Amino acid sequence: MRTGAMIGAALLALILEGCASQPQPPWPSGRWIDLTHAFGKDTLYWPTAEGFRLETVFEGTTEKGYHYSANQFCAAEHGGTHVDAPIHFAGGAPTIDRVSLDHFIGPAVVVDVTGKTAGNRDYQVGVDDFTNFEKQYGMIPPDTIVLLRTGFGRYWPNAVQYLGTAEKGPAAVARLHFPGLAPAGARWLSEQRRIKAVGLDTASIDYGQSTLFESHQVLARAGIPIIENVAALEQVPATGAWIIGLPMKIAGGSGAPLRLIARVP
Repeated sequence: MRTGAMIGAALLALILEGCASQPQPPWPSGRWIDLTHAFGKDTLYWPTAEGFRLETVFEGTTEKGYHYSANQFCAAEHGGTHVDAPIHFAGGAPTIDRVSLDHFIGPAVVVDVTGKTAGNRDYQVGVDDFTNFEKQYGMIPPDTIVLLRTGFGRYWPNAVQYLGTAEKGPAAVARLHFPGLAPAGARWLSEQRRIKAVGLDTASIDYGQSTLFESHQVLARAGIPIIENVAALEQVPATGAWIIGLPMKIAGGSGAPLRLIARVP
């Protein structure tokens, strides 16, 4: 009995030692937040783009008696929660399959401008918004993912409230009204802060009335990916969150649907 007890104790010690040597999770506490709008019939796209389509290939019981379900889908690169690769607005820049995943993994800051956008659908986030943020929270560190919370995420998927119009076609583009990032703000982020990516809870990094898409151009030339139609930013704190995003790896793509999540304290 004594020998058996000694063997049992030794085995227990080995098991505990093995457990103790296992890698610990990088986030010992906190919770995951899904920042991705589901893709479906209500997904919002640019007025000139086709909407998301999901078609049933087979659904039901096969002739051999087992259940089988399969679909096929069709979607534009730029719609729903997605990322713009630099090639989208900069000739010769990386396509989405060539953008390092490092751009989509890292600490995040959330710059909240909901007070500015409440009375101005055409508000553009500027340098003052970033410097005021830094006065309160400290300098935006290098290799940060910057997220802009305009508050428009609460309107999804109501096209009129979110985009400014539910109309489709080229003529509808002139009727778009939603906030974005001012070109000066884009230049400041790209030149003064070494950020990994920038995103927001509207359909475009440029505000709805933009005709030159200058913020797209500035960020694309700097090699900074742009994340659009981000969901649930109200659940992410100003600092302390970590972001992980996995874009669909489309060979030669100018952008792609993105599964974006955040780890919050």
